[in-house]
Amino acid sequence: MVQRVGVIGAGQMGGGIAEVAAKSGSDVLVWEAKQEFLDFGKAKIEKSLAKAVERGKLSEEDRDAALGRLTFTTDLEDFADRELVMEAIIENEDIKKDVFAKLDAIVTDKTAPLCSNTSSLPIQTIASATENPGRVIGLHFFNPVPVLKLVEVIPALTTTGETVETARTYAAEVLGKTAILAKDRSGFIVNFLLVPYLLSAIRMVEQGVATKEDIDTGMKLGASHPMGPLTLADMVGLDTCAFIADVMHEEYGDPSYACPPLLRRMVQAGQLGRKSGKGFYDYSA
Repeated sequence: MVQRVGVIGAGQMGGGIAEVAAKSGSDVLVWEAKQEFLDFGKAKIEKSLAKAVERGKLSEEDRDAALGRLTFTTDLEDFADRELVMEAIIENEDIKKDVFAKLDAIVTDKTAPLCSNTSSLPIQTIASATENPGRVIGLHFFNPVPVLKLVEVIPALTTTGETVETARTYAAEVLGKTAILAKDRSGFIVNFLLVPYLLSAIRMVEQGVATKEDIDTGMKLGASHPMGPLTLADMVGLDTCAFIADVMHEEYGDPSYACPPLLRRMVQAGQLGRKSGKGFYDYSA
């Protein structure tokens, strides 16, 4: 069973993945490109674990044990002994390919899975940057990782059966996630269905069909959704929504995936949702 895992990225997704892995008993090494990003990510993990203790979801002893399993670095060379690595950095194809090429050379066990948390980029594109594409697979978690139980497992055409089984087993049996298998196509399962829904809600605001509050209330009370589409878009990040829309529109050519002008303008204005303090709603208070 996999024990030593690596997490590339200490942001919202990477930090959540690292937290869940540490709570599950894994030896977790977390990487960030700059020390200030690493310090910020570490503080967020510590805060999340402290909140879990306050809510009675985690004992102080288990929190301390999880913290003891976490180490942090800005040097990718430290990942040489990892048995599985999970990447959760910016949705940029060139940056991801560069990181995977380096990890492929660094991680000594050439069968150790290199997993991407990409929400839209084809796994085959990322695998093409490596000398050992059979070890590359998608392992797509959902935000917030400590709360949401789902993970999508996405093999590329070149991914080996051994890699699929190791990644799926780790996600399901160690992390306790429900693992579903998806083909390697942009959006996989969840975002293939979710993104057009979010974009349609944004177009409704853009066209003045209804207010953002009424759209969200309608979907919460009329469709029994836990939150409305505009609140959800703010939580995902409007820049992330726009990026995924662009990738999926390029792949499928379907106008339902086209990024609405309003969304584009909001991203240009730095109104990215919760993470920036303002999106469709104001979170600055």
